[in-house]
Amino acid sequence: MPAARVIACDESGYEGERLVGGVTTVFAHAGTDLDVAAAEEIVALLRDRIRSPALEYKAGHLLRAKHRAALEWLLVRLAGRASVHLVDKAHLLARTLDGLVPAGVPLAAVEPVLRARTADELAETTEALRAVAPRIADAVARRRAAELADPPVFPALDPLPAAIGATVAHWSADGPVALVHDRQTTLSPERIAALQAAYPALAGLTLVPSRSDARVQVADFVAGVAFRIAADALAGHPDAELLALLRPYVLAGSVWCDPASGAALGLS
Repeated sequence: MPAARVIACDESGYEGERLVGGVTTVFAHAGTDLDVAAAEEIVALLRDRIRSPALEYKAGHLLRAKHRAALEWLLVRLAGRASVHLVDKAHLLARTLDGLVPAGVPLAAVEPVLRARTADELAETTEALRAVAPRIADAVARRRAAELADPPVFPALDPLPAAIGATVAHWSADGPVALVHDRQTTLSPERIAALQAAYPALAGLTLVPSRSDARVQVADFVAGVAFRIAADALAGHPDAELLALLRPYVLAGSVWCDPASGAALGLS
């Protein structure tokens, strides 16, 4: 058995199972194939280019207009060494519903039913949905009741487990991979064990603070800039140059529907 390839990961735009009505419209999960020395070199070079006094650099530093050259440099430098799984969160919700909700029904009214944790909460959210979409409220409630009675291993609305699976699939062509991932409270020991059972090529998953591992810090850069580039394109404000630089990183299994931004990201 070959030694597991270590892939460092981080995400951006993550709000758990809240897919609509939150702060973000897009979720991005990045994986980077760098050893510690290479990652530390990239972080040092970015510090030299950006010259911020911040103790930890984040994607926001790169996304400032005055640091455009540093952002473009990073996306060129990491070619072939990073991947990004993108999710249009509203499309993921619509796809999860699998035709249950007709066009015109606000997804923001449907989602609370699907996130209900107790029978009382389910009744309350169903009643609110019934006020705007009476024909489907009971069907959506029955679906959530079935999930509460027999909870799935991974919540249907949580984009993180599938993104981890996509990252593992991409980097495991030559053998198993071990992920070093930024700390994420939803990745409990039980969930990590379930991920390893679901994705046999995942040899292990270790959670670390991004500040302590330059590889994860670089993954944070990639996830954050990918999130912003993709979200801007989805909102109708594409940056053609940055989209062209990001396109080689985007995994084909990303969850996307919008034709224009999808084409620019290489997804259609």
